[in-house]
Amino acid sequence: MTDHRNARSGRSDPATAGRGDGPVTRATVLHAALEIIDRDGVDGLSMRRLADAVGRDPMVVYRHVANKAAVLDGVAEVVFAQLSVDASAADWAAQLRVVARDFRRLALAHPKAVPLLVTRPLATPLGLRPQAVVRPLEDILALLTGAGFSGADALHIYRALFGFLYGHVLNELQEIVERPEETDEVLRLGLHRLPLAEFPLLRVLAPVLAAYDGATELERGLDILLTGLAETLSGPGR
Repeated sequence: MTDHRNARSGRSDPATAGRGDGPVTRATVLHAALEIIDRDGVDGLSMRRLADAVGRDPMVVYRHVANKAAVLDGVAEVVFAQLSVDASAADWAAQLRVVARDFRRLALAHPKAVPLLVTRPLATPLGLRPQAVVRPLEDILALLTGAGFSGADALHIYRALFGFLYGHVLNELQEIVERPEETDEVLRLGLHRLPLAEFPLLRVLAPVLAAYDGATELERGLDILLTGLAETLSGPGR
């Protein structure tokens, strides 16, 4: 039996939305691609599967994205578009902490898309990248130069921050525990498989490794990074 409630309300059924019952746009294609990647990873994405996801012939999809490479670039764009920077913030270091926390949140929300966030922009010349990907850079430069840093130092801070963030989220997502139910830290992490004579420090640090907390590690890393940058660069009050 047809459900007439959605027809009366003017709303589509969420279960069928984007499956051939509405206009296909670049945005709908890219969001469908992100859903596939979230579920099955980058290797699980194909133009045929993407066409099936939006309920259209592949040629319709090709009107909005030229090929799979364009889709992957677009997915990175969709995620980066959710990262905002308040370029007018009075406390530059506090704002960079907010950006870092937001980037980590997005990475954890889309872990299988993280490789795209790290590698796809770097494969394209800066001026050819989507504006949503470049926008955080422009806004962070505005934030830092507005705080008194030179343009060159602001760029250095940006590179240091995102270099740290990329490494942090990749590391956090790879913190795999072999036996989550095991109480012995060495066994939990599978460190018993490594020769003790060759990896003594890893064995000694097993309790610290097993107690890994991504949010805490992020804040500790930001403390070191931002404090160091503030002390070594000619910025506010120097």
